[in-house]
Amino acid sequence: MSRALPKYNKRRVAIIGGVAAVALSGAVIAGSALAGETSKNTNSQAARTKASPGTVSCPAVAPSLPAIPASAKAEVDRNLALLDTQIAEANKRLVDTVGQGGANFAQNAIVGPLKDKRVATINRIATAIGRTAAKPTGLDSLAACTLNAGGAAGGGAAASPSASPTQQAGGNTGNTGNTGNTNAAGTVSCPAVAPSLPAIPASAKAEVDRNLALLDTQIAEANKRLVDTVGQGGANFAQNAIVGPLKDKRVATINRIATAIGRTAAKPTGLDSLAACTLNK
Repeated sequence: MSRALPKYNKRRVAIIGGVAAVALSGAVIAGSALAGETSKNTNSQAARTKASPGTVSCPAVAPSLPAIPASAKAEVDRNLALLDTQIAEANKRLVDTVGQGGANFAQNAIVGPLKDKRVATINRIATAIGRTAAKPTGLDSLAACTLNAGGAAGGGAAASPSASPTQQAGGNTGNTGNTGNTNAAGTVSCPAVAPSLPAIPASAKAEVDRNLALLDTQIAEANKRLVDTVGQGGANFAQNAIVGPLKDKRVATINRIATAIGRTAAKPTGLDSLAACTLNK
């Protein structure tokens, strides 16, 4: 019996050792799986941060237009070109502001305002045609665009999607830490154009009035964007993303005013000097 006992003890040691080895192997496998999952999550987050900004996709307007009267062709062509410019500007803004704002930033700050601009431009096209032919209807249905997203919004120094407008304040003066979050959005100040115009021929008055009204609309849109994007971007965000593009829009609009007058009178010069606006903090 004394000789059988050691064999029994050896078997116990072997069994216990085997169990321990199995447990240890399970722990290693579980640890590896968790490590792999952590790495996968980290890589997914990095991929979202580096995702491309996407592009906007808008319905073509020209194919839906009726025959364009000769008298309206120039104005229709200008506004069709403006539709292309608006899309290009929106795509540029998607690139310039990638990583800013919350989940709906691109939709609310770029795609939505783009629809408003397209509505106004499409309405000008319909009005131009309607002066000497049947005014086309239903074109507003072509105004809305969609965002072909290249990745999720987020990353960078963006404000939380749930942050209030007050909490998001200050990006127009720099996003240095949290200091900008108490700053006001500011407004743009632009020179008046109407006082610098010469006598306006009767044939140009309607077009000049529309473009003067558009200048006011552009200022209102810029001021709204200053409010909507407050707290976003760096020190030069407002200047680069709002005030600078506003100048480009004003140059195009002022040039249309000068061209309209110049068709039947001396074309005014030097109006481009009224295009630049300043940011009042």
